[in-house]
Amino acid sequence: MPVRPPLPPTIRRAAVPAACAFGWMLATAAPATADLVTFATGRTMSVKAHRQDGDTIVLSLRAGGEMTVEASLVTAIGPDEVPYPEPAPASDTVVAVPVAPTPILAMNTTYDPVIRRVAAEQGVDASLVRAVIQVESAYQPRARSSKGAVGLMQVMPATGRRYGVTNLYDPTANIRAGVSHLRTLLDRFPLALALAAYNAGEAAVERFSGIPPYPETVDYVTRIRALVER
Repeated sequence: MPVRPPLPPTIRRAAVPAACAFGWMLATAAPATADLVTFATGRTMSVKAHRQDGDTIVLSLRAGGEMTVEASLVTAIGPDEVPYPEPAPASDTVVAVPVAPTPILAMNTTYDPVIRRVAAEQGVDASLVRAVIQVESAYQPRARSSKGAVGLMQVMPATGRRYGVTNLYDPTANIRAGVSHLRTLLDRFPLALALAAYNAGEAAVERFSGIPPYPETVDYVTRIRALVER
């Protein structure tokens, strides 16, 4: 075994009492769930456990693995008073992760004959009309929004007048006005932008040169497309 050179007198006087104290701790301390290691530099480290291996100390690290240091670099090891909960052991139990339900396009037998007839007249996909009604009013003919949109397709009064419709609470008239407006928008924009314009207005789509960055509008377009594309 190589002979280690003697410590300088100034270090030897400080190290010997520490080494004695350290040896006493190793001999008498009861096993602890956590150990606090104090180094000669004054720094401390919390470890899961330790063991002495000749002139070295092997420290079991919390993150896994081990670190070996010279015993002369350690001045004290004692129980760590700070609790460190161990991670729960891995379980073989399979935990079910909830999955968001897939949106389903509804069909209302009361209004579907009108939807199919008006959609065919305007050259609009009937499924798209059903999706707009489902998202806009959930097939409630008396629905009215805080902004004043009315009926099954939530048509604004000004939009209704544009297509010659005044009684927007009449389901047939409401569908006719809504589908006519949708046809106008589809003639100007691609599908996603037409839906955005139906929700936020044509001016907003033109101003942003695309789907306006309004959470309501983005969600609206996403929901309708998900229904239609199923």
